[in-house]
Amino acid sequence: QVQLVESGGGLVQAGGSLRLSCTPSGRTLRTYAWFRRAPGKEREFVAALDGGYGTSLYADSVKARCIISGGSARSTVYLQLNNLKREDTAVYYCAASSRPPSNREADYDYWGQGTQVTVSS
Repeated sequence: QVQLVESGGGLVQAGGSLRLSCTPSGRTLRTYAWFRRAPGKEREFVAALDGGYGTSLYADSVKARCIISGGSARSTVYLQLNNLKREDTAVYYCAASSRPPSNREADYDYWGQGTQVTVSS
């Protein structure tokens, strides 16, 4: 069984930075990812990381402002978000998969409960 626990969310001003953490327990999986759900919107992909090969995948909307790291040997997975905008306000979810990195929700078997990020102007 795999459990994912997110932390690091909170209230931040526009232009600021935040680092989210995802702590996995149980067996080690290949890919760890972050998704987010903004108020009134569908959940969307943010970033994914192949913990073994170190390859990463980013959504175009955050690519220039975001770094995903960690994830090897059951270590914590981080999502660094910089130059935050109001549209980054969302619940951020950590997900894990035994498959290669993907931007599709259906490819992820395990999910955390989410951590709220609120960006104020």
